[in-house]
Amino acid sequence: MKGWRFETASLFLLLMSEHLILVRHSAVQIDTAVSSHNWQLSEDGRFRCHTLAAQLQPYNPDRFVTSEENKARETGQILAEVLGLPCAAAAGLQEHDRRGMPYFESKAAFEAAVAVFFARPNELVFGQETAVQARTRFETAVTKLQASYPRQTLGIVSHGTVITLFICAHNPELDPLAFWQSLTLPAAFVLTLPALKLEDVI
Repeated sequence: MKGWRFETASLFLLLMSEHLILVRHSAVQIDTAVSSHNWQLSEDGRFRCHTLAAQLQPYNPDRFVTSEENKARETGQILAEVLGLPCAAAAGLQEHDRRGMPYFESKAAFEAAVAVFFARPNELVFGQETAVQARTRFETAVTKLQASYPRQTLGIVSHGTVITLFICAHNPELDPLAFWQSLTLPAAFVLTLPALKLEDVI
């Protein structure tokens, strides 16, 4: 019986995907008259998705799942179209909730607010979620998707802050603020499973 359990567990691990791919959405057309949740990709942002798709192909993603925000949906749809894969949106993958916050005219002012957000993760200092709440919500959504597609390599298209929180929680040697500041539009992060260690940055 013990040997059977060992063989069954080993088979399950073999059937599991080896990687999880997290994708930050591509470059957007900023429109300060509407919420950032409704921003669309810019022409250059759409072009960049085609380049990223080719770079992701060696990791053999099986499907893309995006946040419900427009810029993430559009990024995932282009990636999926180029690679001939399915794509759908799912709840819980959205960016840190910043509803009610004014548009930051200064990049320095925005980065200062994010720095405080990372430095005080249990306090509500920016927007409508603490860092811990945003990470927990995102991680719950990712875990649910992994359970739904256990044999598939998922490409999850989301947003810079929640991706940073998730990756840094599982790779504590990384500094969240420095990691967030290094992000590009788009960017992709390949994590090993089940440990969720950062293997590659694209």
